[in-house]
Amino acid sequence: MRVGEDGVAEADVVSLVEESVTQRRWWVEQWPEGAPYVAGLVAQDVQDALLERYGRWPLCPVCGAGEPHALDVEPELGPDPHWVCSEAGVKVAAVGSLGEALGGAASS
Repeated sequence: MRVGEDGVAEADVVSLVEESVTQRRWWVEQWPEGAPYVAGLVAQDVQDALLERYGRWPLCPVCGAGEPHALDVEPELGPDPHWVCSEAGVKVAAVGSLGEALGGAASS
């Protein structure tokens, strides 16, 4: 198991993503019109699971002062989800492009 720069074990994250995708696959079978919302829901599922195991993730890269805080997914239920800093009121990256926005190659 490899641990990323943020201390989160990468194999654990893959398992969390797989679990969420499995659950959301069932959700889309029940509500096919909800398919455009799956990316944001999976991001929120993984974020919630990581909070329980490791703490806040992903930490906001925008705010340099004050208490560290996590980014949020907006819209909570809608197409084209983005990671946003609710405190600064700015979009940071589209879900799936956070790594690129932070200067890395990882997708989140």
